[in-house]
Amino acid sequence: MLKKIRVVPLAAESLGVRSMATFVETVDIKILLDAGVSLAPNRFGFPPHPLEYKAIIEAREKIRKAAEKAEVVTISHYHFDHHTPSYVDWCYNWTNNETARQIYKDKTVLVKNYKEKINFNQRRRGWMFTKTSGKAAKKIEVADGKTFNFGETKLIFSEPVFHGQENTALGWLLMVTIQHENERVMFAPDVQGPMYSPTLDKILDMKPDMLIIGGPPLYLSGFRVKEEQITVAVRNLEKIAEKVPLTILEHHLLRDEKWKENVERVFEKANEKSHKVLTAAEFLGLKNRLLEAIRDKLYERYPPSKEFEKWSKLPLKERKKVMPPI
Repeated sequence: MLKKIRVVPLAAESLGVRSMATFVETVDIKILLDAGVSLAPNRFGFPPHPLEYKAIIEAREKIRKAAEKAEVVTISHYHFDHHTPSYVDWCYNWTNNETARQIYKDKTVLVKNYKEKINFNQRRRGWMFTKTSGKAAKKIEVADGKTFNFGETKLIFSEPVFHGQENTALGWLLMVTIQHENERVMFAPDVQGPMYSPTLDKILDMKPDMLIIGGPPLYLSGFRVKEEQITVAVRNLEKIAEKVPLTILEHHLLRDEKWKENVERVFEKANEKSHKVLTAAEFLGLKNRLLEAIRDKLYERYPPSKEFEKWSKLPLKERKKVMPPI
């Protein structure tokens, strides 16, 4: 479908980890979007399974190789599945000081402003980024609401939008559209549907040929997120499926094993218009590998070794500093 913009998903829930890391390339510029990856600390009462650690190691290697090529790296917001912190954590983020430095060294890093429209945790993480791995960057530029030109390629950043529902405690993030001549790829991480309808308007106004978007957190429905908010998010996804030729649907949505049957109408709307809705794995021609969503089943089907069980019972501070025996 796209002839002038190359898109390569690197890490995602459909690839076994929490992430939306994506490599985008035009003749003018190579861009690494949201170079972070994480594992859920706890699902179904279990820590990450050894197969999830193998998936995050694979994801980290893909991100490392993409970073070698990239000239620009973006940070839409400061959650660790969207940017890489500069400290040792082999437990949930599979990173150390050198991991982050390799990603951001000598790059132009286009970031969410950590001083405005941001919650406390992300403000602190954004500040820490500038004091650690950000120092290795060629330059750091606040991207909120700005457009950056690289030859005939434009990176058009939105003003901050909600991380899901209106006034959420999770804060704000940036969407970005990569435009080359008449083609547009839009990256809308963690908008959760979008759950907030004015965010939907911003997406549709950009008229993307391809949209990479984070869906709603079905696994939190009726618990941390009201069911009516999930309903709004799914309806907004249906509108997107009608308007956007190709949608890569990912992230929070795929943390539920039965995600697809809960958004069946989204696929129906896409089919009516001969549009496509795919996961990152499906876009790459791979099978979905929803490891977090079936973590309880993984422990049942593939019991970890005694060495792994011993490691998993260590205090968290020790687990972060010692790689798991997988």
